[in-house]
Amino acid sequence: MKPRVEVVALDCLMVRLFDEIAEANMPWILAASESLRAAFAGHLIDLVPSYTTLMVHYDLTSLSPSQARELIAEALIDLSPNARTPGKCHVLPVWYDLSVGPELSLLSQRSGLAVDEVIRRHSEREYQVFALGFAPGFAFMGLVEEALAAPRLDTPRKKVAAGSVGIAERQTAAYPVVSPGGWNLIGRTPAKLFDRERDGYSLMQPGDTVRFEAVSHDEFVNLGGDDTPLEAQA
Repeated sequence: MKPRVEVVALDCLMVRLFDEIAEANMPWILAASESLRAAFAGHLIDLVPSYTTLMVHYDLTSLSPSQARELIAEALIDLSPNARTPGKCHVLPVWYDLSVGPELSLLSQRSGLAVDEVIRRHSEREYQVFALGFAPGFAFMGLVEEALAAPRLDTPRKKVAAGSVGIAERQTAAYPVVSPGGWNLIGRTPAKLFDRERDGYSLMQPGDTVRFEAVSHDEFVNLGGDDTPLEAQA
């Protein structure tokens, strides 16, 4: 690992630890995050971890760019994988159905697997939360197995229902709020992924893990899920 520092803005620096996405990156990303937070202390405005990088947003009125670079260099000396207590493991119930997950059939065709097998394979893995972004509470997770990987839709939908679970390349995620989106939708969760009353707002944080659990339509509705077909919500 050879960390590189890249300029994002006058008061933002990007610390690039890796060039490729891998689940093994996360312990290093978390270790760097803790070390950088400690190094910048009150000078830090925000620190955003992602798959391979950490964006450091600092107070330019109290710290010069050269001083920020020095703090980053010091924070990364003798960095070692994070040995702290693992993040939370979240189990998200999902109703996998064509009415709310229209790309189930597409993934079935692409992979040569039956729809039930697509569902089984997606829900049998435990996924790493790599980053938050796109929308409040939107957690980028991975990695789905190669057989289920699929490119984003050529034309994004103008409206995707909250709770929609999708796949893009080898990433998977659940939409926390109604928004546009181009991911391949395969189901819907009733879980509340974003809550202004929750500490940190988002249900999930980088370093957490997620397992999707297939539930019946009745269970989904009993848990508060909205079963309105996607087409009816467009």
